[in-house]
Amino acid sequence: MLSKRLSRIEESATIRMAHIAKQLQDNGKGILNFSLGEPDFKTPEHICEAAKQALDIGYTHYTSSAGVDELREEIAKKIHKENKLDITMENVIVTPGAKQAIYELMMSVLDEGDEVILLDPAWVSFEQAVKLAGGSPKWVKRVEEAVKYESLEAAVSDNTKMLILNSPNNPGGYVLSEREQREIADFAIEHDLIVLSDEIYEKILYGRKHVSIASFDGMQERTAVINGFSKEYAMTGWRIGYAVAPTEITKGMLKIQQHSVTCAPSISQFAALAGLRSSQNCVQEMVSEFKKRRDVIVKRLNDMGLQCVNPEGAFYAFINTSGHGGDVEFTERLLKEAYIVVTPGSAFGLAGKNYVRLSFAASMESILEGMDRIEKLVSYLR
Repeated sequence: MLSKRLSRIEESATIRMAHIAKQLQDNGKGILNFSLGEPDFKTPEHICEAAKQALDIGYTHYTSSAGVDELREEIAKKIHKENKLDITMENVIVTPGAKQAIYELMMSVLDEGDEVILLDPAWVSFEQAVKLAGGSPKWVKRVEEAVKYESLEAAVSDNTKMLILNSPNNPGGYVLSEREQREIADFAIEHDLIVLSDEIYEKILYGRKHVSIASFDGMQERTAVINGFSKEYAMTGWRIGYAVAPTEITKGMLKIQQHSVTCAPSISQFAALAGLRSSQNCVQEMVSEFKKRRDVIVKRLNDMGLQCVNPEGAFYAFINTSGHGGDVEFTERLLKEAYIVVTPGSAFGLAGKNYVRLSFAASMESILEGMDRIEKLVSYLR
């Protein structure tokens, strides 16, 4: 009864692990869930108040499919000021979450058989969205080593159309250096590739500066920047994201949006506008707390013999488990013996098979308890 295209993809590993955690919790188990990429903070009060105001004034109907003009203009201002792109609101489409923007972009530019280069490991939904659009993923390793032009060159063919970046990165926590991005930009220009730059974690950085590849010479006309409000404003459930791209691409995405979801939620758009126009102290406070958690996790893990590279951005620890079995085996033992839920690294690509991803979007209390449980298990495995 199902279409052939569905056989190309798998369910989301991160969401599957979250479902397992929920089932165990419902059964009374003392589960610590470190699987989802969702800030555990409340949405800032001024954003919630803006949503309440939208309800009070009856702002509850369809909006323009591309998004309300005020929000698109504010996004364009933000992108111009912070990301150094010369754009207008015509380059902006507001979507129900950044994931929807990624899907619409893939459907707009990929044809059957087009190849897409992904940096391995990559967020779970990139590969699936490529496959749904009829494309084929090609992998270039980027775990604990920098991307080089030569490695990109080895993955390209006459059928390659797109290259996907995600910096700050999920699951690896790395931030692409300016040298890496310049090599990638030169490569994309030479091979006439479209670049999808997922910058959803751009504000969650620890001592690094975010630079959008679209700001490099010759890149704005071939780059689609994907972003949203879920991570930096703790608005995951509000389902509000956006894409900034050449107008030909945003018009293509708009066709898909018109015939699928119509528009992003009106109340969420109103709330997002308040987020952009108000003080950003709430973001800085959240990032400061994430850094404290990161520092505790990295030290504890390395002290117990689990290699963990210090994340430069996002809120994930990518932990090397090679000394304690593969990623799936280690994940299962954590779940069965320590009641801890993480995500196996192989869900993110071939390079992740000896890693697990631990999200530190959880309270410090849960993190300290989790580190104690992991240390106990690791000591037993020795």
